[in-house]
Amino acid sequence: MKRSPLRFLWVSADIRNRLLITLALLAIYRLAAHVPVPGVDRAAIQSVLGGAGAGQTIFNLLDLLSGGTVSNFSVLAMGVYPYITAQIILQLLVPIVPALQRRMEEDPREGRKWMEKWTYFLALPMAALNAIGQIQLFRQFTPVGSDVLNYTLGFNLPTVTTIATMTAGTMFAIWLGELISEHGIRNQGLSLIIFAGIVSRIPANILQLFADETQRIGTSIFLLFIMVATIFAIVFVQEGRRNVPVMYPGRRVGNRMSMPVKGTLPLMVNMAGMIPLIFAQSILTLPAVVAQFFVNSTNGTVAAIALWLQTNFGGQSSAYWILYFLMVVGFTFFYTDTIFAQQNYGENLRRAGAQIPGVTKGAPTQRYLTRVLRRITLPGAVFLGVVAVMPFLIRLITPIGGSNAGLLLVSSAGLLIVVGVVRDVYRSIEAELKLRGYDSALLVR
Repeated sequence: MKRSPLRFLWVSADIRNRLLITLALLAIYRLAAHVPVPGVDRAAIQSVLGGAGAGQTIFNLLDLLSGGTVSNFSVLAMGVYPYITAQIILQLLVPIVPALQRRMEEDPREGRKWMEKWTYFLALPMAALNAIGQIQLFRQFTPVGSDVLNYTLGFNLPTVTTIATMTAGTMFAIWLGELISEHGIRNQGLSLIIFAGIVSRIPANILQLFADETQRIGTSIFLLFIMVATIFAIVFVQEGRRNVPVMYPGRRVGNRMSMPVKGTLPLMVNMAGMIPLIFAQSILTLPAVVAQFFVNSTNGTVAAIALWLQTNFGGQSSAYWILYFLMVVGFTFFYTDTIFAQQNYGENLRRAGAQIPGVTKGAPTQRYLTRVLRRITLPGAVFLGVVAVMPFLIRLITPIGGSNAGLLLVSSAGLLIVVGVVRDVYRSIEAELKLRGYDSALLVR
Protein backbone atom coordinates (compact mmCIF):
# COMPACT_ATOMS: atom_id res chain seq x y z
CA MET A 1 0.00 0.00 0.00
CA LYS A 2 1.37 3.40 -0.98
CA ARG A 3 1.86 5.93 1.77
CA SER A 4 2.19 9.68 1.56
CA PRO A 5 5.67 11.01 2.27
CA LEU A 6 4.07 13.71 4.44
CA ARG A 7 4.05 11.25 7.35
CA PHE A 8 7.84 11.78 7.48
CA LEU A 9 7.57 15.55 8.10
CA TRP A 10 9.19 15.31 11.54
CA VAL A 11 11.70 12.65 10.54
CA SER A 12 13.57 14.98 8.18
CA ALA A 13 15.40 17.49 10.40
CA ASP A 14 15.66 20.10 7.63
CA ILE A 15 11.94 19.98 6.79
CA ARG A 16 11.04 20.03 10.48
CA ASN A 17 13.17 23.13 11.05
CA ARG A 18 11.66 24.88 8.03
CA LEU A 19 8.13 24.19 9.31
CA LEU A 20 9.00 25.50 12.78
CA ILE A 21 10.57 28.66 11.32
CA THR A 22 7.48 29.20 9.15
CA LEU A 23 5.13 28.86 12.13
CA ALA A 24 7.28 31.21 14.24
CA LEU A 25 7.34 33.91 11.54
CA LEU A 26 3.57 33.61 11.00
CA ALA A 27 3.07 33.98 14.77
CA ILE A 28 5.15 37.18 14.70
CA TYR A 29 3.03 38.48 11.82
CA ARG A 30 -0.22 37.75 13.65
CA LEU A 31 1.08 39.48 16.78
CA ALA A 32 2.10 42.55 14.78
CA ALA A 33 -1.36 42.55 13.16
CA HIS A 34 -2.79 43.66 16.52
CA VAL A 35 -0.49 46.71 16.87
CA PRO A 36 -2.72 49.69 15.94
CA VAL A 37 -1.70 52.82 14.09
CA PRO A 38 -1.15 55.62 16.67
CA GLY A 39 -4.31 57.58 17.41
CA VAL A 40 -6.74 55.17 15.73
CA ASP A 41 -10.41 55.26 16.73
CA ARG A 42 -11.42 51.59 16.80
CA ALA A 43 -15.07 52.36 17.55
CA ALA A 44 -15.32 54.32 14.29
CA ILE A 45 -13.71 51.45 12.37
CA GLN A 46 -16.08 48.86 13.81
CA SER A 47 -19.06 51.06 12.91
CA VAL A 48 -17.98 50.91 9.26
CA LEU A 49 -17.17 47.20 9.16
CA GLY A 50 -20.35 46.26 11.00
CA GLY A 51 -22.68 48.44 8.96
CA ALA A 52 -24.15 48.10 5.51
CA GLY A 53 -23.67 49.79 2.20
CA ALA A 54 -20.75 50.61 -0.05
CA GLY A 55 -18.33 51.24 2.79
CA GLN A 56 -18.94 47.88 4.41
CA THR A 57 -18.44 45.96 1.14
CA ILE A 58 -15.22 47.77 0.22
CA PHE A 59 -13.69 47.43 3.67
CA ASN A 60 -14.56 43.76 4.06
CA LEU A 61 -12.68 43.16 0.81
CA LEU A 62 -9.73 45.26 2.03
CA ASP A 63 -9.80 43.27 5.25
CA LEU A 64 -9.60 40.06 3.19
CA LEU A 65 -6.66 41.23 1.07
CA SER A 66 -4.76 42.54 4.11
CA GLY A 67 -5.18 39.31 6.03
CA GLY A 68 -7.70 40.60 8.57
CA THR A 69 -5.67 43.59 9.73
CA VAL A 70 -7.96 46.38 8.49
CA SER A 71 -10.48 45.55 11.22
CA ASN A 72 -7.80 46.53 13.76
CA PHE A 73 -6.35 49.33 11.58
CA SER A 74 -2.97 47.97 12.57
CA VAL A 75 0.42 48.93 11.20
CA LEU A 76 -0.07 45.97 8.83
CA ALA A 77 -3.46 47.20 7.61
CA MET A 78 -2.40 46.97 3.94
CA GLY A 79 -0.71 43.56 4.31
CA VAL A 80 1.43 42.63 1.30
CA TYR A 81 -1.15 43.84 -1.22
CA PRO A 82 0.96 46.82 -2.53
CA TYR A 83 3.83 44.44 -3.27
CA ILE A 84 1.53 42.01 -5.10
CA THR A 85 0.08 44.88 -7.15
CA ALA A 86 3.57 46.11 -8.04
CA GLN A 87 4.54 42.58 -9.05
CA ILE A 88 1.50 42.22 -11.30
CA ILE A 89 2.10 45.61 -12.95
CA LEU A 90 5.71 44.74 -13.81
CA GLN A 91 4.69 41.31 -15.12
CA LEU A 92 2.14 42.92 -17.42
CA LEU A 93 4.66 45.54 -18.60
CA VAL A 94 7.21 42.95 -19.78
CA PRO A 95 5.41 41.94 -23.02
CA ILE A 96 4.35 45.56 -23.64
CA VAL A 97 7.77 47.24 -23.31
CA PRO A 98 10.25 45.76 -25.86
CA ALA A 99 13.32 46.66 -23.75
CA LEU A 100 11.97 44.73 -20.75
CA GLN A 101 11.09 41.75 -22.92
CA ARG A 102 14.61 41.66 -24.40
CA ARG A 103 16.13 41.86 -20.91
CA MET A 104 14.07 38.88 -19.72
CA GLU A 105 14.83 36.79 -22.83
CA GLU A 106 18.59 37.49 -23.01
CA ASP A 107 19.36 36.59 -19.40
CA PRO A 108 16.38 35.17 -17.48
CA ARG A 109 18.27 34.96 -14.16
CA GLU A 110 19.39 38.60 -14.24
CA GLY A 111 15.95 39.55 -15.50
CA ARG A 112 14.33 37.97 -12.46
CA LYS A 113 16.73 39.81 -10.16
CA TRP A 114 15.88 43.07 -11.91
CA MET A 115 12.15 42.36 -11.53
CA GLU A 116 12.52 41.63 -7.82
CA LYS A 117 14.51 44.82 -7.20
CA TRP A 118 12.08 47.10 -9.01
CA THR A 119 9.10 45.37 -7.44
CA TYR A 120 10.43 46.50 -4.05
CA PHE A 121 11.04 50.03 -5.35
CA LEU A 122 7.52 50.25 -6.82
CA ALA A 123 5.93 48.76 -3.69
CA LEU A 124 7.09 51.71 -1.54
CA PRO A 125 5.16 54.52 -3.31
CA MET A 126 2.20 52.21 -3.86
CA ALA A 127 2.09 51.44 -0.14
CA ALA A 128 2.12 55.18 0.67
CA LEU A 129 -0.67 55.88 -1.85
CA ASN A 130 -2.70 52.95 -0.51
CA ALA A 131 -2.29 54.29 3.02
CA ILE A 132 -3.64 57.71 1.99
CA GLY A 133 -6.57 56.19 0.12
CA GLN A 134 -7.43 53.77 2.91
CA ILE A 135 -7.46 56.49 5.57
CA GLN A 136 -9.55 58.78 3.41
CA LEU A 137 -12.04 55.97 2.77
CA PHE A 138 -12.46 55.40 6.49
CA ARG A 139 -12.93 59.12 7.09
CA GLN A 140 -15.60 59.23 4.39
CA PHE A 141 -17.66 56.30 5.69
CA THR A 142 -17.35 56.88 9.44
CA PRO A 143 -20.42 58.32 11.20
CA VAL A 144 -20.74 62.05 11.69
CA GLY A 145 -18.94 63.24 14.82
CA SER A 146 -16.32 60.49 14.83
CA ASP A 147 -13.01 60.10 13.04
CA VAL A 148 -10.58 57.28 12.37
CA LEU A 149 -7.52 59.16 13.60
CA ASN A 150 -5.95 62.56 13.81
CA TYR A 151 -5.20 62.90 10.12
CA THR A 152 -5.55 65.76 7.64
CA LEU A 153 -4.40 66.04 4.06
CA GLY A 154 -1.24 68.09 3.86
CA PHE A 155 2.37 68.00 4.99
CA ASN A 156 2.28 67.87 8.79
CA LEU A 157 3.71 65.63 11.47
CA PRO A 158 0.59 63.50 12.22
CA THR A 159 0.00 62.86 8.52
CA VAL A 160 3.61 61.96 7.73
CA THR A 161 3.81 59.76 10.83
CA THR A 162 0.65 57.85 9.94
CA ILE A 163 1.63 57.23 6.31
CA ALA A 164 5.21 56.31 7.25
CA THR A 165 3.98 53.88 9.92
CA MET A 166 1.59 52.09 7.58
CA THR A 167 4.18 51.95 4.77
CA ALA A 168 6.78 50.54 7.15
CA GLY A 169 4.25 47.94 8.31
CA THR A 170 3.73 46.80 4.73
CA MET A 171 7.46 46.48 4.12
CA PHE A 172 7.79 44.55 7.40
CA ALA A 173 5.12 42.09 6.23
CA ILE A 174 6.92 41.70 2.88
CA TRP A 175 10.18 41.06 4.74
CA LEU A 176 8.55 38.36 6.86
CA GLY A 177 7.19 36.76 3.68
CA GLU A 178 10.66 36.75 2.12
CA LEU A 179 12.10 35.16 5.27
CA ILE A 180 9.50 32.39 5.06
CA SER A 181 10.35 31.77 1.40
CA GLU A 182 14.08 31.66 2.17
CA HIS A 183 14.25 29.86 5.52
CA GLY A 184 10.79 28.28 5.78
CA ILE A 185 8.52 26.76 3.14
CA ARG A 186 10.14 27.72 -0.15
CA ASN A 187 8.45 30.28 -2.43
CA GLN A 188 5.28 30.40 -0.31
CA GLY A 189 6.00 33.34 2.01
CA LEU A 190 3.62 36.01 0.69
CA SER A 191 0.88 33.44 0.09
CA LEU A 192 1.16 32.17 3.67
CA ILE A 193 1.05 35.73 5.04
CA ILE A 194 -2.35 36.27 3.40
CA PHE A 195 -3.42 32.70 4.19
CA ALA A 196 -2.74 33.16 7.93
CA GLY A 197 -4.99 36.19 8.14
CA ILE A 198 -7.85 34.63 6.20
CA VAL A 199 -7.78 31.37 8.16
CA SER A 200 -7.81 33.27 11.46
CA ARG A 201 -11.01 35.04 10.40
CA ILE A 202 -12.92 32.26 8.63
CA PRO A 203 -14.41 30.70 11.82
CA ALA A 204 -15.70 34.08 13.03
CA ASN A 205 -17.09 34.90 9.57
CA ILE A 206 -18.92 31.58 9.37
CA LEU A 207 -20.37 32.00 12.86
CA GLN A 208 -21.53 35.51 11.99
CA LEU A 209 -23.19 34.24 8.81
CA PHE A 210 -25.14 31.63 10.76
CA ALA A 211 -25.80 33.72 13.89
CA ASP A 212 -28.31 36.09 12.30
CA GLU A 213 -31.58 35.53 14.14
CA THR A 214 -33.58 36.58 11.09
CA GLN A 215 -32.26 33.58 9.16
CA ARG A 216 -34.09 30.30 9.31
CA ILE A 217 -32.47 26.92 9.80
CA GLY A 218 -33.06 26.12 6.14
CA THR A 219 -31.14 29.22 5.06
CA SER A 220 -28.19 28.30 7.28
CA ILE A 221 -28.13 24.77 5.89
CA PHE A 222 -28.27 26.19 2.37
CA LEU A 223 -25.30 28.48 3.09
CA LEU A 224 -23.34 25.56 4.53
CA PHE A 225 -24.09 23.51 1.42
CA ILE A 226 -22.96 26.41 -0.80
CA MET A 227 -19.64 26.67 1.08
CA VAL A 228 -18.94 22.93 0.84
CA ALA A 229 -19.86 22.92 -2.86
CA THR A 230 -17.60 25.94 -3.41
CA ILE A 231 -14.64 24.16 -1.82
CA PHE A 232 -15.26 21.08 -3.98
CA ALA A 233 -15.56 23.19 -7.14
CA ILE A 234 -12.38 25.15 -6.31
CA VAL A 235 -10.38 21.95 -5.84
CA PHE A 236 -11.85 20.43 -9.01
CA VAL A 237 -11.12 23.47 -11.19
CA GLN A 238 -7.71 24.26 -9.67
CA GLU A 239 -6.56 20.68 -10.30
CA GLY A 240 -7.87 20.69 -13.87
CA ARG A 241 -5.22 20.04 -16.53
CA ARG A 242 -5.06 19.51 -20.29
CA ASN A 243 -2.16 17.18 -21.04
CA VAL A 244 -0.76 18.01 -24.48
CA PRO A 245 1.27 15.07 -25.96
CA VAL A 246 4.93 15.86 -26.61
CA MET A 247 7.63 13.71 -28.23
CA TYR A 248 11.09 14.15 -26.72
CA PRO A 249 14.13 13.09 -28.79
CA GLY A 250 16.02 9.95 -27.94
CA ARG A 251 19.44 10.12 -26.31
CA ARG A 252 22.68 8.61 -27.48
CA VAL A 253 24.08 6.01 -25.05
CA GLY A 254 27.46 4.83 -26.34
CA ASN A 255 26.97 3.70 -29.91
CA ARG A 256 23.24 3.31 -29.53
CA MET A 257 20.44 5.81 -29.94
CA SER A 258 17.43 5.38 -27.67
CA MET A 259 13.90 5.65 -29.01
CA PRO A 260 11.99 8.96 -28.73
CA VAL A 261 10.19 9.37 -25.42
CA LYS A 262 6.50 10.19 -25.17
CA GLY A 263 5.61 12.84 -22.62
CA THR A 264 2.95 15.41 -21.84
CA LEU A 265 2.85 19.16 -21.30
CA PRO A 266 0.19 19.94 -18.64
CA LEU A 267 -1.74 23.17 -19.19
CA MET A 268 -3.74 24.44 -16.22
CA VAL A 269 -7.43 25.25 -16.53
CA ASN A 270 -6.99 28.17 -14.14
CA MET A 271 -3.44 29.46 -14.50
CA ALA A 272 -4.32 32.95 -13.20
CA GLY A 273 -5.45 31.84 -9.72
CA MET A 274 -6.80 34.67 -7.56
CA ILE A 275 -5.11 37.49 -9.52
CA PRO A 276 -8.10 38.40 -11.78
CA LEU A 277 -10.39 38.85 -8.76
CA ILE A 278 -7.90 41.17 -7.05
CA PHE A 279 -7.25 43.17 -10.22
CA ALA A 280 -10.91 43.52 -11.22
CA GLN A 281 -11.95 44.51 -7.69
CA SER A 282 -9.16 47.09 -7.47
CA ILE A 283 -10.19 48.75 -10.73
CA LEU A 284 -13.90 48.66 -9.92
CA THR A 285 -13.45 50.22 -6.48
CA LEU A 286 -11.14 52.94 -7.84
CA PRO A 287 -14.05 55.21 -8.93
CA ALA A 288 -15.57 54.93 -5.42
CA VAL A 289 -12.19 55.69 -3.85
CA VAL A 290 -11.71 58.78 -6.04
CA ALA A 291 -15.34 59.91 -5.66
CA GLN A 292 -15.12 60.12 -1.87
CA PHE A 293 -12.84 63.16 -2.26
CA PHE A 294 -15.63 65.06 -4.07
CA VAL A 295 -18.81 63.99 -2.24
CA ASN A 296 -18.78 67.14 -0.10
CA SER A 297 -17.95 69.45 -3.01
CA THR A 298 -19.67 72.84 -3.06
CA ASN A 299 -20.50 72.25 -6.72
CA GLY A 300 -23.80 70.39 -6.75
CA THR A 301 -23.15 68.64 -10.07
CA VAL A 302 -19.74 67.34 -8.95
CA ALA A 303 -21.18 66.16 -5.63
CA ALA A 304 -24.05 64.36 -7.39
CA ILE A 305 -21.67 62.59 -9.80
CA ALA A 306 -19.42 61.57 -6.90
CA LEU A 307 -22.42 60.20 -4.97
CA TRP A 308 -23.56 58.25 -8.04
CA LEU A 309 -20.09 56.71 -8.44
CA GLN A 310 -20.03 55.70 -4.78
CA THR A 311 -23.47 54.12 -5.05
CA ASN A 312 -22.83 52.19 -8.27
CA PHE A 313 -19.20 51.20 -7.70
CA GLY A 314 -19.47 50.45 -3.99
CA GLY A 315 -20.79 46.93 -4.45
CA GLN A 316 -24.53 47.51 -3.99
CA SER A 317 -25.97 47.81 -7.53
CA SER A 318 -26.71 45.02 -10.01
CA ALA A 319 -24.67 46.81 -12.69
CA TYR A 320 -21.62 46.61 -10.42
CA TRP A 321 -21.83 42.82 -10.13
CA ILE A 322 -22.44 42.31 -13.85
CA LEU A 323 -19.43 44.46 -14.67
CA TYR A 324 -17.42 42.65 -12.00
CA PHE A 325 -18.18 39.27 -13.58
CA LEU A 326 -17.22 40.47 -17.07
CA MET A 327 -14.00 42.07 -15.82
CA VAL A 328 -12.95 38.93 -13.93
CA VAL A 329 -13.49 36.81 -17.05
CA GLY A 330 -11.64 39.33 -19.22
CA PHE A 331 -8.71 39.70 -16.81
CA THR A 332 -8.40 35.92 -16.54
CA PHE A 333 -7.82 35.64 -20.29
CA PHE A 334 -5.55 38.70 -20.37
CA TYR A 335 -3.35 37.62 -17.45
CA THR A 336 -3.16 34.00 -18.65
CA ASP A 337 -2.13 35.08 -22.16
CA THR A 338 0.48 37.47 -20.78
CA ILE A 339 2.09 34.95 -18.42
CA PHE A 340 1.97 32.14 -20.98
CA ALA A 341 3.61 34.33 -23.63
CA GLN A 342 6.49 35.07 -21.23
CA GLN A 343 7.08 31.35 -20.64
CA ASN A 344 7.45 30.80 -24.43
CA TYR A 345 6.95 27.04 -24.44
CA GLY A 346 7.28 26.89 -28.23
CA GLU A 347 10.89 28.11 -28.19
CA ASN A 348 11.80 26.09 -25.10
CA LEU A 349 10.51 22.87 -26.68
CA ARG A 350 12.38 23.63 -29.90
CA ARG A 351 15.65 24.09 -27.99
CA ALA A 352 15.09 20.77 -26.23
CA GLY A 353 14.43 19.07 -29.56
CA ALA A 354 10.88 18.19 -28.49
CA GLN A 355 7.84 18.45 -30.72
CA ILE A 356 4.08 18.18 -30.47
CA PRO A 357 2.94 15.54 -33.00
CA GLY A 358 1.61 17.19 -36.15
CA VAL A 359 2.72 20.71 -35.15
CA THR A 360 5.77 22.54 -36.53
CA LYS A 361 8.42 23.49 -33.98
CA GLY A 362 8.97 27.04 -32.73
CA ALA A 363 6.39 29.80 -33.24
CA PRO A 364 3.66 27.49 -34.67
CA THR A 365 3.91 25.37 -31.51
CA GLN A 366 3.48 28.47 -29.33
CA ARG A 367 0.41 29.54 -31.33
CA TYR A 368 -1.07 26.05 -31.09
CA LEU A 369 -0.54 25.89 -27.32
CA THR A 370 -2.03 29.38 -26.95
CA ARG A 371 -5.20 28.29 -28.78
CA VAL A 372 -5.50 25.20 -26.61
CA LEU A 373 -4.92 27.22 -23.44
CA ARG A 374 -7.56 29.78 -24.37
CA ARG A 375 -10.15 27.05 -24.91
CA ILE A 376 -9.52 25.40 -21.54
CA THR A 377 -9.27 28.82 -19.81
CA LEU A 378 -12.92 29.57 -20.63
CA PRO A 379 -14.42 27.29 -17.92
CA GLY A 380 -11.80 28.50 -15.44
CA ALA A 381 -12.60 32.14 -16.21
CA VAL A 382 -16.35 31.60 -15.89
CA PHE A 383 -15.79 29.76 -12.61
CA LEU A 384 -13.77 32.68 -11.20
CA GLY A 385 -16.51 35.06 -12.32
CA VAL A 386 -19.17 32.99 -10.53
CA VAL A 387 -17.06 32.93 -7.34
CA ALA A 388 -16.67 36.71 -7.59
CA VAL A 389 -20.42 37.41 -7.90
CA MET A 390 -21.53 34.65 -5.53
CA PRO A 391 -22.68 37.15 -2.84
CA PHE A 392 -24.98 38.81 -5.38
CA LEU A 393 -26.34 35.48 -6.64
CA ILE A 394 -27.04 34.20 -3.12
CA ARG A 395 -28.77 37.43 -2.13
CA LEU A 396 -31.16 36.95 -5.06
CA ILE A 397 -32.49 33.70 -3.55
CA THR A 398 -31.93 34.10 0.20
CA PRO A 399 -32.94 36.90 2.62
CA ILE A 400 -29.35 37.85 3.52
CA GLY A 401 -28.42 41.46 3.90
CA GLY A 402 -26.36 43.89 5.91
CA SER A 403 -22.94 42.81 7.04
CA ASN A 404 -23.64 39.18 6.16
CA ALA A 405 -23.85 40.06 2.47
CA GLY A 406 -20.35 41.49 2.65
CA LEU A 407 -19.09 38.43 4.53
CA LEU A 408 -20.21 36.23 1.65
CA LEU A 409 -17.70 38.00 -0.57
CA VAL A 410 -14.95 37.37 1.98
CA SER A 411 -15.94 33.72 2.39
CA SER A 412 -16.13 32.86 -1.32
CA ALA A 413 -12.98 34.70 -2.42
CA GLY A 414 -11.16 33.71 0.77
CA LEU A 415 -11.86 30.03 0.17
CA LEU A 416 -10.28 30.32 -3.26
CA ILE A 417 -7.07 31.67 -1.70
CA VAL A 418 -7.05 29.14 1.13
CA VAL A 419 -7.53 26.11 -1.13
CA GLY A 420 -4.89 27.36 -3.57
CA VAL A 421 -2.31 27.99 -0.84
CA VAL A 422 -2.95 24.62 0.84
CA ARG A 423 -2.50 22.89 -2.51
CA ASP A 424 0.76 24.73 -3.27
CA VAL A 425 2.18 24.18 0.22
CA TYR A 426 1.33 20.46 0.07
CA ARG A 427 3.11 20.06 -3.26
CA SER A 428 6.10 22.10 -2.09
CA ILE A 429 6.56 19.99 1.05
CA GLU A 430 6.02 16.75 -0.88
CA ALA A 431 8.67 17.79 -3.43
CA GLU A 432 11.13 18.64 -0.64
CA LEU A 433 10.57 15.23 0.95
CA LYS A 434 11.04 13.41 -2.34
CA LEU A 435 14.34 15.22 -2.87
CA ARG A 436 15.47 13.72 0.44
CA GLY A 437 14.45 10.21 -0.52
CA TYR A 438 10.97 10.05 1.03
CA ASP A 439 9.15 9.09 -2.17
CA SER A 440 5.63 7.70 -1.72
CA ALA A 441 6.25 5.36 -4.69
CA LEU A 442 9.03 3.67 -2.69
CA LEU A 443 7.22 3.56 0.62
CA VAL A 444 5.33 0.31 0.16
CA ARG A 445 4.40 -1.93 3.04
